[in-house]
Amino acid sequence: MISVHGVQALVLAGGEGKRLMPLTRRRAKPAMPFAGAYRLVDFVLSNLVHSNLFHIHVLTQYQSYSLIRHLSRGWQFASNLGQYCEVIPATFGEGKGWYQGSADALYQNLERMERDRPRIVGVFGADHIYRMDFQQMIAEHLEAGADISVSVVPHPIGESHQFGCLEVDEEMRIISFQEKPKSPPPFPKDPTRSLVSMGNYLFNYDVLRRVVEADHEDAESTHDIGRDILPRWYAQLKLHAYNFMNNRVPGTVESDVGYWRDVGTIGSYWRASMDLVSVTPAFNTYNNQWPILTVHRDDPPAKFVFADQESNRAGIATDSLVCNGCIISGGHIDRCVLSPRVRINSYATVSESVLFEGVDVGRRCRIKRAIVDKDLHIPSDTTIGYDPEQDRARGITLTEDGIAVVSPDVRFGSP
Repeated sequence: MISVHGVQALVLAGGEGKRLMPLTRRRAKPAMPFAGAYRLVDFVLSNLVHSNLFHIHVLTQYQSYSLIRHLSRGWQFASNLGQYCEVIPATFGEGKGWYQGSADALYQNLERMERDRPRIVGVFGADHIYRMDFQQMIAEHLEAGADISVSVVPHPIGESHQFGCLEVDEEMRIISFQEKPKSPPPFPKDPTRSLVSMGNYLFNYDVLRRVVEADHEDAESTHDIGRDILPRWYAQLKLHAYNFMNNRVPGTVESDVGYWRDVGTIGSYWRASMDLVSVTPAFNTYNNQWPILTVHRDDPPAKFVFADQESNRAGIATDSLVCNGCIISGGHIDRCVLSPRVRINSYATVSESVLFEGVDVGRRCRIKRAIVDKDLHIPSDTTIGYDPEQDRARGITLTEDGIAVVSPDVRFGSP
């Protein structure tokens, strides 16, 4: 295990999350709630902590207030032991302006990295769902003598055009990189799949400085790691692909192996949420040997009240995640994820939905396949997810696959 003093981690948490609108209108993408109790950024930070990596810079940019508040309240390390999780907002005050891309974010923070004189810099996205022991990737990076390592996961080739795809030789050396190609290259060990980048990178520090300084001088660059750095340097440097399928963390179950989700769209976010509520979930949030860490809350336990089966006034939750502070008061939820302090009132039925913190669902409401933003009150007798025309008339956003997104901009009443 490499010393924590040899590795510095940069978490790229400045994403605007345009494809998650309207949920990201008032919050950064990494601050999106997930699995009820967590934020997206908690997953990468939990992986770093469990991997014994405690030198962390979190780079923020768009709509960063809620993200910074979350990090300041839940991610404080032992500074007397040399540990830190520092939030670095992009700022015009330093005369450099907003980050123009992931490579530009690294360039603008070279001086900060230099202070710790790291041997390796790990660069990680802040908006993916997965468990990973980064020490295993670091060990393979060193063993391979790589200049840059990219974590990859084999993905069905028919769906891989949505991601950055890599072509490798028998030694897993990267021999080409294509950003969202129309025809993804097959993985030699499984031609039905292509290797897609997970957005996690290891750079030898001297190599990092060299490539981002060159990128900064390139007027034609979009200043993106995947789009500009990797395609430019794979032939000149040794770029290694680390296969995430080989990674194991304590408490791993078979369904967890290789689980990685990019929740960059409303549809992918909803599907990843539904992964959690199966009897045997595709992603096990109950692994106590590698727990997902987050801000501690003092909410009371969830409460289920009324057992009047004859009048159908019964507080029932089936195949659902229900966080502390929730009250299921005579309503029924099925295949739902409820964040803290959600209330479901009598005779309401909610199915296949994600309800953010503080949502109050009125009596006799019927809701299905919906995502409801925080602190919203759904008036009694409201129907959501059943009549697309009525939903649109209220200002509810509907995705192509029929997910209804209820934001604070929605106005209830007669459409």
